[in-house]
Amino acid sequence: MGLSFQIKLFISAIILVITGCNHLLGQETETLYLSGTGSDHTVEWDFKVSNGRNSGKWAQIPVPSNWEQFGFGTYSYGHTDEKDRGKEVGFYKHSFSVPKDWKDKKVEIVFEGSMTDTQVKINGKLAGAIHQGAFYRFKYDISKLLNFDDSENLLEVRVAKHSENESVNTAERKGDFWIFGGIFRPVYLSVKPVKNIERVAIDAKADGMLTAQVFLDGSIKKGEVVAQVFDAAHKAVGPEFSADISSKSTSLILQQQFKGIKTWNPEDPNRYSIVFNLRIDGEAVHEFDEKFGFRTVALRKGDGIYVNGVKIKFKGVNRHTFWPTTGRASSKKRSIADVNLIKDMNMNAVRMSHYPPNTHFLDVADSLGLFVLNELAGWHGSYDTPTGSRLVEAMVNRDVNHPSIVFWNNGNEGGHNTDLDALFQHFDIQKRDVIHPWQHFNGMANEHYRPYNYGVGTYWNGREVVFPTEFLHGLYDGGSGAGLNDYWELIWDNPRAAGGFLWVFADEGIERTDTGEIDTYNGSAADGILGPFHQKEASFYTIKELWAPVRFQNLYLTSSFDGKLPLENRYLYTNLKELSFSWTLKKLPLPNNKGLSKQLRGTIAAPDVAPGQKGKLSLELPSDWLDYEVLYVNATDKHGRELFTWSWPIKTPKDVVSSLNPTDATGLAKVKWKESSKEITVNSGEFTFVIGKQDGQLKKVENKNGEIPFNNGPHLSAGVVDFKSLHTEQFGDSLVIRSSFEEKSRMKEFSWVFYPSGWVKLEVYYKPEHYDVDFDYMGVDFSYPEELVEGIEWLGEGPYRVWKNRMHGTNFNVHQKAYNNTVTGVSPMVYPEFKGYHANLYWAKINSKSQSFVVATETQDVFLRLFTPEYAQNVYEERTSPPFPFQDISFMQAIPAIGSKTNQPERLGPSGQKNIFFDYGTFDNWKLRSKKMTLYFNFSSGW
Repeated sequence: MGLSFQIKLFISAIILVITGCNHLLGQETETLYLSGTGSDHTVEWDFKVSNGRNSGKWAQIPVPSNWEQFGFGTYSYGHTDEKDRGKEVGFYKHSFSVPKDWKDKKVEIVFEGSMTDTQVKINGKLAGAIHQGAFYRFKYDISKLLNFDDSENLLEVRVAKHSENESVNTAERKGDFWIFGGIFRPVYLSVKPVKNIERVAIDAKADGMLTAQVFLDGSIKKGEVVAQVFDAAHKAVGPEFSADISSKSTSLILQQQFKGIKTWNPEDPNRYSIVFNLRIDGEAVHEFDEKFGFRTVALRKGDGIYVNGVKIKFKGVNRHTFWPTTGRASSKKRSIADVNLIKDMNMNAVRMSHYPPNTHFLDVADSLGLFVLNELAGWHGSYDTPTGSRLVEAMVNRDVNHPSIVFWNNGNEGGHNTDLDALFQHFDIQKRDVIHPWQHFNGMANEHYRPYNYGVGTYWNGREVVFPTEFLHGLYDGGSGAGLNDYWELIWDNPRAAGGFLWVFADEGIERTDTGEIDTYNGSAADGILGPFHQKEASFYTIKELWAPVRFQNLYLTSSFDGKLPLENRYLYTNLKELSFSWTLKKLPLPNNKGLSKQLRGTIAAPDVAPGQKGKLSLELPSDWLDYEVLYVNATDKHGRELFTWSWPIKTPKDVVSSLNPTDATGLAKVKWKESSKEITVNSGEFTFVIGKQDGQLKKVENKNGEIPFNNGPHLSAGVVDFKSLHTEQFGDSLVIRSSFEEKSRMKEFSWVFYPSGWVKLEVYYKPEHYDVDFDYMGVDFSYPEELVEGIEWLGEGPYRVWKNRMHGTNFNVHQKAYNNTVTGVSPMVYPEFKGYHANLYWAKINSKSQSFVVATETQDVFLRLFTPEYAQNVYEERTSPPFPFQDISFMQAIPAIGSKTNQPERLGPSGQKNIFFDYGTFDNWKLRSKKMTLYFNFSSGW
């Protein structure tokens, strides 16, 4: 008998003494864990697996766990061919002792989850029928099988990874996810009096009416059940209320009306507890505690979904119970971390895909505040009716009292056994509605991944409540953020759109114990907003901004700004006066670290703006606010959680370039040049530049430390270039080399200006390829060896890259990041990714193994392109692999959008469409009609 077991018995004894001193309090249910409580607290059991790795010999394994993660059996993915599926069987043994005074009590062994078919023996005798269904609580009464005489009891468990019931395999193990084996949730003994309260079901409405159904266990002919409600401070709420027990009933109903209660919702997750006491002949026999919340859910067909009378917009995400090192075994600590990450993205809802979760996840959703869709397993296939009926009952009975659960899901994507629909409400005292994810059902359009403009008299354009249980699939770097702004504004403005659930919370990458790799099954499971270890990818911040309940009007700060920011309250229940706001003004350094990095902060009076209303945030900035580069505004909710920090540049790129003084020639020698038949060589102080006479492009850069291989530009990113001529002109102490082009060329003109300071100015006039039709990108490129790059420091939006349809979630600042070649969702993962398009460039310093250099622009809204990222290799690569120009470093004024696993980018909304640039005009006025971009370069050895 271990020390931890003795401590538990001692605590149990103390509880019995205390409760026994008061005849009004019954005995509480005692719990003795045979396993650990979760993946972070396990107990070693003896174990053997039938085949696969380390098969045929007894060893030890932690429980709860999935055996693949401890070197046993084989790895299988739901899409694996039948012949490659691991069908091993696991055998467990564990010895335990129980106290003698349990002999006259009811002792049950409870399994919270076991994959998949589970046979249980106590002291060599079957505890009951084999359980089938991995994600559901099951239990056996083992009171008559135990030894109570200080001798040990032997628990033997046989777990078959592949079920004998093919419908169980179809529902649980033939999906787009990893499948495992083992006892992956806790195992414990539940001990209570022979006559006891088996369970309770609570329906607590927003108007304060509470109805509880109490289910009795044991032959009880007469007595009563007394209930008392307590608030979060354990203060009694209202009077006790009770109901008498009839000899003919195994359950009874208690009802009470309460006044002045606080309702439950995700913004104010107010919970209460209720204590039930079973009394027989005036003596308290058994005490049963439960937490709950007062709230009312109503689906109003043709209208929307209401909670406590408020129409809801669900900002949700799908979540697997998963961790790379433990598979589907989890812990309360992990549940708390996951719910906090979900709420940090300003979400208010989560869908349990594609099975009911651990109870502690629902507890955390209750306490921190999330709407939950709880789901019966099924993925393009369903349980047969007898099996499904049993599992529906198990799921509903276990989870019925969680206020977070607002709907039941019957399977997923065709895995709907319609025979089971009525059973959910039959077992649910709250009569929650049932959803068929992926179908039109029960007055809701729940289809998955429908395009932005989908529907002829249906979906967005129909009469049913639009409630997609999956949308914006997050494969690769679209990450569920791409297209979200378009979709969310569509949903927000559509009175019948109730929100939806992004796919998916995190990449399902398993850390294999056979190879050591993070395996996402060839990228199929790399579709999360977060990485496998919950690394924050770019879309985390995009979603955080777009789903922030404070929505600022899009504006630019100019000298006419009056210090008032127009905003909208997109909370459902909270007035903005309950929030905290602050502002920060920053002065940012230049690329040579000159200039003070200074900031000034202040608080902002929270405005009185009711949910759904608009108002203004008055900042009361200092009179010299225009002297700063950037304004930040932070909003924090009443619970202390940051909503977002928004940024607005104050200075323009031209303002910042002027601070660098590129044209200052004080005390410097005049720029010199010479030409040959093929090139022009320019000398400016320590610098030598070579310009090609056949195309006007930069061919060579050299300073006193040697050559800097930045060259072959400006090359037009896309379009016909027909070079015409080159003209050189001395302009004061500077030199101008101007290239001109034929009339039909997309490159119209560019000029190099070489200053005595060593700075070089490039001014480009151009039009994109096929400017009168759609195009992917427009800009100019240069060559630079990727293998020399160590990192980048830049002033602009960052630190994450952007796509045309995912521009939100960045902030304006001086950012730094080291070079990496991360393929989003594929190991090794380093975030933020280095390569890609970066928004709103002011200046950038390319840190090199050779010599670093600086580029700046005075043109607004320039994108900096850094090389071409690699893409995940999968069958959807074309949709999720946006195009890039041929060369290495680019300066762009239009960039492409990114698609998803299920849709091309143009089907994800207006921002996913290709770019259009068109104007009438002739070659004579091309300077007015063309795009213009001005860049500055410095290749000084001092950088």
